[in-house]
Amino acid sequence: MKKVFMIGGTGLLGSKSAEQFIAHGVQVKTLALPPLPEGAPMPEGMEIIFQDVNKCTDEELRELMSDCDCLVFAAGVDERAEFPAPVYDYYYKYNIAPLKRLMPMAKELKYESAVIFGSYFTWLTKNRPDMKLAERNPYMRARLDQEEYVFQFADDDFAVAVLELPYIFGTQPGRRPVWTVLIDQIKMMDKLPATFYPAGGTAMLTIRQVGEACYGAATRTKGARAYPVSCYNMRWKEFLKIVYRARGMSENRPIVSVAPWMMAMAMPYYGIDFKRRGIDSGMDYMQLPFIMDICLFFDTDLMYHELGVTEDDIEAAITDSIKVSCQVALEGKKLLEMKGEEDFTPTNM
Repeated sequence: MKKVFMIGGTGLLGSKSAEQFIAHGVQVKTLALPPLPEGAPMPEGMEIIFQDVNKCTDEELRELMSDCDCLVFAAGVDERAEFPAPVYDYYYKYNIAPLKRLMPMAKELKYESAVIFGSYFTWLTKNRPDMKLAERNPYMRARLDQEEYVFQFADDDFAVAVLELPYIFGTQPGRRPVWTVLIDQIKMMDKLPATFYPAGGTAMLTIRQVGEACYGAATRTKGARAYPVSCYNMRWKEFLKIVYRARGMSENRPIVSVAPWMMAMAMPYYGIDFKRRGIDSGMDYMQLPFIMDICLFFDTDLMYHELGVTEDDIEAAITDSIKVSCQVALEGKKLLEMKGEEDFTPTNM
């Protein structure tokens, strides 16, 4: 591998992945949406081209890709991005449509590998058919469609990896942390004698570990491979204790695990709020309590032994993410969102 063509290399996860490739002597060219996050260091030596992949002609895209041999798609949106109905169309636009142009071109140009940033909800969708997750959750259906599409290009000469990413912690200066949403949710319970939350838990890792996993997947994958990603598995109770410490509150605050059916009683509020704001939810909010009741954990050896990921301080990463989120919420700073500027029009290529 000599040079990576990356979509989203200036983002939180893309920039950390680019760092890993460059550290191993691999050049990186990225297509990204402006502006750069204010104060965020970009990997030294990364070639940045400000252009919307969806607005490139096929000829422009082929020319940009012609001197590379590995594709990394570190862009797209997750279930927290809000859109009007039908929400699946937006997931298709950002997460699938670009790949329907990039993957055939990568194959045509004889790329060695491709790494796609996906979601661990895809693993859940595949492994719990009884929950009918793809039928009830447009976001999960879109991620499953994304994975199934890219895998059809894999063969002995072209490896295709999907990182099924879970909760990720870390910050990028100038970009709004995704965890402001969590802060807003749990603050509503601050005046209650306890925090009421589901009993399950989640896989997680740091932004640096995402970069390491990306490099490992690009260089070690054979054929088509989905990696359920986890470097740490943590129950919600344990996670919330760290969150409360980061907020300057007592870690001994009572956290009461509630049954899914009890949490579901409060969920119609979200439906009313979405309807009022014209939002079509990518997740079935009535099913969400039952999803969050699951301990969505994976074998961490996969990351450390197969992809060469190294240990990191997950508690420090959570703490930093929450502290920055609290500061942003308190000060009302205008920062870049995780999704780029949709209306960007470049002056030239």
